[in-house]
Amino acid sequence: MARVKKKKTNAHYVDNAKFLEAMKEWKDQCKDAEASGDEKPRISNYIGECFLKIANHLSYRPNFINYTYREEMISDGIENCLQYVHNFNPEKSDNPFAYYTAAVNNSFTRVLNLEKRNQTIRDDILIEQGHLPSYGRQIAHEEEMKALREEANSSKSDA
Repeated sequence: MARVKKKKTNAHYVDNAKFLEAMKEWKDQCKDAEASGDEKPRISNYIGECFLKIANHLSYRPNFINYTYREEMISDGIENCLQYVHNFNPEKSDNPFAYYTAAVNNSFTRVLNLEKRNQTIRDDILIEQGHLPSYGRQIAHEEEMKALREEANSSKSDA
């Protein structure tokens, strides 16, 4: 007797075909609401779950996992998806997973750049007050000083 393998369903998996159908259905509801003058309908729970799964899974990539503000990145990614949910056009693309993954990735990068800018400002203020800046800034400063010393020593030996 042959065994029949059951298809495993992963709780973290977004089924692109099902996601596309849900997006098409929501877009149709939006068109109907617009035609009748009603408010846009809420997104379905499934679409929201897909956004959550995309953001959570993307946050485990090696370039995002070790940040202390990972949860902030996830929530910003979900917010970004919700803000631009109406921009996905199923007539142009049949891959909402890729579209929203790119949106979340861009959102994560934006949060990282914002945090980096804040860290630089924080370090500048600490230096002005006579305190030590972050460890990364200290190491960068030491490397700059070493390069300047080597340059000064090489110019003395040339003279």
